[in-house]
Amino acid sequence: MTLNLRLAAALCVALSLCALLAVPANFPALGGDARLTLAVFALATCAWIGTPVDDTYIALGAGLALTATGVISSDTLFGTLGDATVWLLICAFVLAAAVARTGLAGRAAAFLVGGARTVRQLTHLTTAALVVTAFAVPATSGRAALALPVFLALAKALADRGRLVVMLALLFPTVILLSAVATLIGAGAHLITVSVLWEATGDRIGFTQWLLLGLPLAVASSHLAAETVLLTTTRRADREGPVHITAEVIQRHSESPVTGPWTQAEKRCALLLATVVALWCSEPLHQVSAAVVALIGAVVASSPALGTVGLKDALKTVPWSLLLFMAATMAMGVALADSGAAKWLVSGLPGHVGPAVFLGVVVAVSTAAHLVLQSRSARSSVLVPLVVAAAAGAGVNPVTAALASTAAAGFCHTLPASAKPVTLFSDVPGVPTYTPRDLLRLSAVLAPLTAALVLFFAAAVWPLLGVPVTR
Repeated sequence: MTLNLRLAAALCVALSLCALLAVPANFPALGGDARLTLAVFALATCAWIGTPVDDTYIALGAGLALTATGVISSDTLFGTLGDATVWLLICAFVLAAAVARTGLAGRAAAFLVGGARTVRQLTHLTTAALVVTAFAVPATSGRAALALPVFLALAKALADRGRLVVMLALLFPTVILLSAVATLIGAGAHLITVSVLWEATGDRIGFTQWLLLGLPLAVASSHLAAETVLLTTTRRADREGPVHITAEVIQRHSESPVTGPWTQAEKRCALLLATVVALWCSEPLHQVSAAVVALIGAVVASSPALGTVGLKDALKTVPWSLLLFMAATMAMGVALADSGAAKWLVSGLPGHVGPAVFLGVVVAVSTAAHLVLQSRSARSSVLVPLVVAAAAGAGVNPVTAALASTAAAGFCHTLPASAKPVTLFSDVPGVPTYTPRDLLRLSAVLAPLTAALVLFFAAAVWPLLGVPVTR
């Protein structure tokens, strides 16, 4: 569908919904605030789907409209920028800038990937290394940019085995996207989910609980995806024969040393990162919030005496547009919940849908949503408030439903434009990479596998970790 057709279709749908909501006789159970909220929500969603306008601009416009019409207060709109999750992400990007400046990523890559002797070992060691980066670099686009030099080094070493290079080009974004669920800072969508749950139910998911629930899923889905990429992209002949990736090859694409003695800056940064992650994971013991720990780490990382990056330089790496988008969509979520619009939307659903069917529908819709909404944060902004509101009617724990939706929405591999990491690795100058056909072949296998894995965790694993399916 061309852009003009998508725009016309989205505009027709949005205006039709607004016209229906404007007639008082329609939907008598809806109050005035709920009608305004649904109209703004419909316009924003259609704009995200059908227009090339920046997602953040649309979200800010929607938040402003809800404030100007009195659905939410200005304190609610502006207060979302001061939310602890927003500060957590800001400070995490400062820490990531300090890590990137020291070159620790190159050392880690040389250490892990250098031990591979077969193609399958190379695939899974690369996967393990990419999963670990979820703790050091927030957001999938930042991790993709950090991993690109490592991919170029591997592609150089395997230049005579073209299909393996294509396999690695597909492996990097696939694992980056699926492993984001490991940590709370892995994607902006996670912070939106946490905020919606807090506003709608009073349930607060901290860094430690998310880690406990998300890391096993991230490890399982990443290695399952790695094996799927390997089998769907290469032939048996491609997988035969030894591989040997030397530190010298990786060094050619790294500005910092990947072998030899560590510098003082590298030692300080590694110690700081390990301390921050340890404090995040032990939050139930010391009761210091993850955002405060991140702020302490960011101050130390950018300090003149102990830091490895200047504060101004570090703040330049923060995706301010993403933070504004998150704040505005958090305000939209508050409006949906407080106005009663979310409850009304889900009130028409069948009343006797069992938990298994409900979760199955949630996971299926969330997995396919990237075909309509390309922004991961936008998908959570649209889906999670509705999922949380509908969960009670189906007898499902809203925490389980929200986590399942967010985890399933991490699958976005069908088209080159479906996610920024997929776009980045689809066109690397001078390196053979994957085609849209490769993506479609992978998605046809990986989409049902990841959806089934999320359902398995929601039904069998998360209850063992303290998050039951039902309440």
